[in-house]
Amino acid sequence: MVNIYQVDAFTNKRFKGNPAAVCVLNSFPDSETMLDMAKEMNLSETAFVIRDNEEFVLRWFTPTFEIDLCGHATLGTAHVLWTEGFWEKDKPIIFNTASGKLIINLVNGLIEMDFPSRDYSEIREIPSLLIEGLGGVKPIFTGKSMNNYLIQVATEQEIREIQIDISKLLQCDMHGVIVTAKGEKEYDFVSRFFAPEGGVPEDPVTGSAHCTLANFWYDRLNKTIFRAYQLSQRGGEINLELVGDRVLLRGKAVTVFRGELVEGL
Repeated sequence: MVNIYQVDAFTNKRFKGNPAAVCVLNSFPDSETMLDMAKEMNLSETAFVIRDNEEFVLRWFTPTFEIDLCGHATLGTAHVLWTEGFWEKDKPIIFNTASGKLIINLVNGLIEMDFPSRDYSEIREIPSLLIEGLGGVKPIFTGKSMNNYLIQVATEQEIREIQIDISKLLQCDMHGVIVTAKGEKEYDFVSRFFAPEGGVPEDPVTGSAHCTLANFWYDRLNKTIFRAYQLSQRGGEINLELVGDRVLLRGKAVTVFRGELVEGL
């Protein structure tokens, strides 16, 4: 029997935050089968996890391809392992992934994920189609982090008002684009993340993007502990802390449904 769950991550309310599918397996099927599963679930990411003695192996798939890091699906997987009895709540979870070992702890009711931080660099020129695809935003900073563009704008409202043109974004050579601004009320910064190349026009809450944003906002706010909000329609809150070359991402999750695959993988 293959257990499968849908979890809303970075929220404590159903139908908010970022939904992820979590598939708990005894062994991994071939990559094509896992990709077919991710297409069937039709969420931004589907996580596949197996136990390996006292640790776990974790992989993530979008509906289009396998990726090397995903925050919300990792948080959702840890939530499932603890709440569904696959692992003891008083013990940390160690995931072996394409991005190395990820250590997950339960701290004061929040799931804390220890992720590698991601560097960024400023670039002076970005594709005009990228700006057009974001509805003509007015950047005050443009950069790149790995295969994501990074754009800072002046206000939260500019981010809220973005209406994307997917056809134009798909013509840009990128995995995705992070758009961010300084927070105006209770949050240090806000953001949105668009990744149509990966089959995700807009990701509701993106843990991996905050591995870049932690470094970016450290350079601007000169602080290492942040309260952030992703301004998607579903919305989600992330507490994060920059510790050297690591980022501690903290959030909650809630299970929406559980089931089983009719035919085993």
